[in-house]
Amino acid sequence: QWLKDLGMDDSQVAKAITKFPQLLTCSLENTLQPIVRWLTDLGMHDSQVLKTIAEFPHLLGYSLEDKLKPTAQWLNDLGIERSQLVKVIAKFPKLVCSCSLEGNLKPRVQWLKGLGRDDSQVAKTIVKFPPLMWCSLE
Repeated sequence: QWLKDLGMDDSQVAKAITKFPQLLTCSLENTLQPIVRWLTDLGMHDSQVLKTIAEFPHLLGYSLEDKLKPTAQWLNDLGIERSQLVKVIAKFPKLVCSCSLEGNLKPRVQWLKGLGRDDSQVAKTIVKFPPLMWCSLE
């Protein structure tokens, strides 16, 4: 019901549960609502939140405190402005979910810096092409 209250229709709810059945076991108060609140606090519009969750419901299964916030903060510290970060998360939530800081993001940032890019250029590269952060370096 909560997904419908967010604005999802029956087919979107069914699709989200099919993609991520564990969604049914997530705590509403401790997991789902805090993540949605965090996304809106970042600056994501309700329609973006809805679309992001409908397309990538796995986002709701990640730890807000241990995964989502630290990754988003690290990207922000790198130089990705909050408004850009919101757009990137809306289109590529995998960047803050599935990509590990140590295993994916930091090595790729170091690789880009090794190519002579500074933090500002690296941030622009991530914003323009987020999938680069989970591509193989080999």
